[in-house]
Amino acid sequence: MAPHQTPYVTPHILHKSYAASADAETSKLIGAQIDAWSQAGFDMDRIQIKRNAPVSMLYEDAIRNEGAIIASSGALINFSGKKTGRSPKDKRIVYEDTSKDDIWWGPVNIKMDEHTFEINRERAIDYLNTRDNVYVFDGYAGWDPKYRIKVRVICARAYHALFMNNMLIRPTEEELASFGEPDFIIYNAGQFPANRFTKGMSSTTSVEINFKRMEMVILGTEYAGEMKKGVFSVMHYLQPVKFGQLSLHSSANVGIKEGDVTLFFGLSGTGKTTLSADPNRLLIGDDEHVWSDTGVFNIEGGCYAKTINLSAEKEPEIFNAIRFGSILENVVYDTTSRVSDFDDVSITENTRCAYPIEFIPNAQIPCVVNRQPSNIIMLTCDAFGVLPPVSKLTPEQASYHFLAGYTSKTPGTEDGVLEPIPTFSTCYSAPFIVLHPGRYAEMLADRMSKNEVNCFLINTGWTGGKYGTGKRCPLKYTRAIIDAIHAGSLAKATYENFSTFNLSVPTEIEGVPRELLNPELAWADKDAFKREVTKLAGMFRKAFALYENDVEEKVRLAGPQ
Repeated sequence: MAPHQTPYVTPHILHKSYAASADAETSKLIGAQIDAWSQAGFDMDRIQIKRNAPVSMLYEDAIRNEGAIIASSGALINFSGKKTGRSPKDKRIVYEDTSKDDIWWGPVNIKMDEHTFEINRERAIDYLNTRDNVYVFDGYAGWDPKYRIKVRVICARAYHALFMNNMLIRPTEEELASFGEPDFIIYNAGQFPANRFTKGMSSTTSVEINFKRMEMVILGTEYAGEMKKGVFSVMHYLQPVKFGQLSLHSSANVGIKEGDVTLFFGLSGTGKTTLSADPNRLLIGDDEHVWSDTGVFNIEGGCYAKTINLSAEKEPEIFNAIRFGSILENVVYDTTSRVSDFDDVSITENTRCAYPIEFIPNAQIPCVVNRQPSNIIMLTCDAFGVLPPVSKLTPEQASYHFLAGYTSKTPGTEDGVLEPIPTFSTCYSAPFIVLHPGRYAEMLADRMSKNEVNCFLINTGWTGGKYGTGKRCPLKYTRAIIDAIHAGSLAKATYENFSTFNLSVPTEIEGVPRELLNPELAWADKDAFKREVTKLAGMFRKAFALYENDVEEKVRLAGPQ
């Protein structure tokens, strides 16, 4: 072996024919790998495994076998079939001794017994053994080596392998050679349905996690986002329980000049990806982070951006990331020119692009900053159109709104959501958290207090009326508000009280119309505005009743009165 060559790594294609034609040393290594996979239940006499295959190979297989298309931009257009969003009602957590006392059981984390998990796990492996090609991707979750975990994805579609190649942190050849046993395994047999008559099943879709085995099984859905959020759920468990660190559903960026770090909290569709992509700041990540004792690091190796109505003018960083190596998911295209039509939602409104974070020119690589945050921005998409575009929160209000997690589910982010639905998603992360919300909230309050972090609530939803009569807050104004936060001027601004919700609203921001800052001024029908305020305030009080016994009185009083 020449000195410049990398150490031997399991070949991208693992099959007995390769062992037979290789030299003695290589044949021995391949044989050992084949034996290991056979012992894990895989029929190595029939299938071939493609491990960490090159992007070009995954393109070829997806086009040849899965109906994928190369867009004019060079991105690979893939289709997820019937499911074009997550299926939260089909998520299950195995009830077992090692984690049962930590899990926040209920409608988010539904119990599954260990026997049912074993049945579904075997069902997934049996299906994978019917495929000619089985794809494996080994990568990392977490950019800080102290807290990262090794993740292995085993799947039947090249599309899914390329997706996780983009979303996990890609190992070097040297890291792959010494990867060893993973900390967490995903068995994705999403093309094959679950048996809905199996105990605990509610449909032919099942997305389940076993923390004792550190495994995930996917049946009955080919939506790639289930894998991404499965890894996030595992990190939401491990970071607080094993490492004592705070995992967050957030994007994050850092100022190029000042080095100040901002965290953006929010559910899908609130603007985390769009607003954290800022030419004046380096992107740490767009969706999942850990706030550690030493700073902030991204969990992922890529971004998963919504592409509905995407344009180069509005979101140049995201638009320009759509190129060879990126995945376009459920995007309509012109059959002649292969140009993507981001305005066409005939398949789904949840059209997406998954790309490595390196495709963002101003990304912070590695995606870790050893500095504590200066600002937290809580993003909400208010379908009632009554919350101000920006409010400065007290520490107690920050805890209140973090636990309440108010937003509106926007079309397409979940299966069956066709218009905005007001919802309260605690910690801005309810579909993915596994511990009691109070545990995350307590860690957040402690970190905010120690580091004297400013917190703002920003509404990226409707203004001048509710959904259907008002309009979305223009992106240019939201960006102007965030620029003022980063400049430090908003922390020192003059504020007035927004009654009922008891929020502090700035009286003036450069570049933002006065009538936009005070939502009542934007409504022509003042009586209708007051009715919607009263309605939303009542929803807040009802939702927060779940946590009233777990918080101090000053936090309870921080909400609408």
